[in-house]
Amino acid sequence: MFDSAQIAQLAAELQQSQKTRQQVEHFSKRFPGMTIEDGYRVSRAWVALQLAEGRQVIGHKIGLTSRAMQQASQIDEPDYGTLLDNMLYTCTPSQVLNIAHTDFVVPRVEVELAFVLKKDLQGPDVTVEQVLAATEYVTPAIEIIDSRIEQFDRQTKVMRKVFDTISDNAANAGIVVGAEKVNPLTTNLPWCGAILTLNGVVEETGLAAGVQGHPAVGIAWLANKLAPWGEHLKAGQIVLAGSFTKPVPAKVGDVFDADYGPLGRLQFQFI
Repeated sequence: MFDSAQIAQLAAELQQSQKTRQQVEHFSKRFPGMTIEDGYRVSRAWVALQLAEGRQVIGHKIGLTSRAMQQASQIDEPDYGTLLDNMLYTCTPSQVLNIAHTDFVVPRVEVELAFVLKKDLQGPDVTVEQVLAATEYVTPAIEIIDSRIEQFDRQTKVMRKVFDTISDNAANAGIVVGAEKVNPLTTNLPWCGAILTLNGVVEETGLAAGVQGHPAVGIAWLANKLAPWGEHLKAGQIVLAGSFTKPVPAKVGDVFDADYGPLGRLQFQFI
């Protein structure tokens, strides 16, 4: 297990990477004995550095929700990270929102649903039914994931491990919202779907059922995973339930259109 000095060192490296847009090498390569708990401690230390600079927590994200991604990462459960106020981008209807590519290192786009809570959710025994009852509304959301830790090792080309991803705030860097808001109790959430278009070409399609069968499953899981840390999901927070499409790389000039049908659309461009 990492000591406090190691945790502080690695959190500082993430902070520097974000500011310079220069990726760092895999933590797991330098520290082969690294554990998942080490990763979460580094992530929390990085969030603490952000808070010290004036940022505020607005919610959480859940990642690695598909079975295929878990197998690829050699993990048997999702991971999670923290959403901060400077990560939030809001579209308006019929607007193509401009997002600065320089806010990120190597951004990629994922299609999700976001739950906005009206009540606290405190583990360890939160159920899907309790999640739905505690949710004010569900809305389409795009997660912009990023890699402050390089995805592939610069020398061996080996893919980074789940410990690295967790340390890196579960790869979270941004969230785009602004479409319709729906009642989770009257909406068939697993059948909510989206078409993701990049520069006029369909790149990905998917249903929210791809997120563990129902997007609320991950919200309950997260509330229960936070409990041993003395943390909980709070009223007013946004929780990203997990992607139901593969990530799509974003370059300067790329225009994305995420069409959720009756739930509206999110249109944005990296400039």
